[in-house]
Amino acid sequence: MNNEVIIRSKKEEDREKVLEVVNSFVKDSFAAYSDEYYSSSIVDEWSNKAKVFLVLETGNKVVGFGFVASYKPFKSCNHVGVLTYFILPEYTGKGLGTKLFNQLISKGKDLGITNYLAHISSRNEQSLNFHKKHGFQEVGRFKDMSVKLGESIDMVWVQKQFIVRLA
Repeated sequence: MNNEVIIRSKKEEDREKVLEVVNSFVKDSFAAYSDEYYSSSIVDEWSNKAKVFLVLETGNKVVGFGFVASYKPFKSCNHVGVLTYFILPEYTGKGLGTKLFNQLISKGKDLGITNYLAHISSRNEQSLNFHKKHGFQEVGRFKDMSVKLGESIDMVWVQKQFIVRLA
């Protein structure tokens, strides 16, 4: 079996594999806000708004994905990107998330993105810790944004600026 790690641009044929990854977090995890399985239209929506969309493969299997989307559709906000990523739990803690994160940041830098945001379930300690480890700071919290597995979930916004832009 080939265990080489490959990070590449998402292809149309990855649609169902990306959907499988995100849906693996729906029923028993706080990583995804929804408690209902996503349809393939969510992958289309993400693809349409993504400035960068990468797939993480190892062992010839898609085990994760990530993308950078615009924060707002205004030219004045072109330097701000919103990060989203999911990696199957059995592949976390092996440095793959950091590799995917670094590729997303690198490709975003090529597009002029210097300010990154991410929103995370308050019940997703692993993701909160990952972002803190990578220099993100909590900048906002929306209370009671979702109820999942019988628990209320806050949406935590984190931010990291690679270059401070002045007007």
